Amino acid sequence: MPEWIFWLYIFVLTAFLGYHLISGVPPLLHTPLMSMTNAISGISLVGSLVTAGADHTLSSSLLGLVAVTCATINVVGGFLITDRMLKMFRKRGDERS
Repeated sequence: MPEWIFWLYIFVLTAFLGYHLISGVPPLLHTPLMSMTNAISGISLVGSLVTAGADHTLSSSLLGLVAVTCATINVVGGFLITDRMLKMFRKRGDERS
């Protein structure tokens, strides 16, 4: 069996498992779960910055740049979604930004 088929199998299996794990989370726990995934995304952002700045080859620097871009979008989007979810739990009289 070629190696790429093995990695494709692992990817599909983890996507399936992740979908079923997230769909089983009660709505009350979505905000803490999002905060935790933002922290994990921040760790991947640091790792991608290290990869981009290692300056081994041009291809590794380009892949690191792509990883930094994707991880940054993920972190910023996660914080925006978390902020929006937290605004839903505020009382009407509480007008903090």
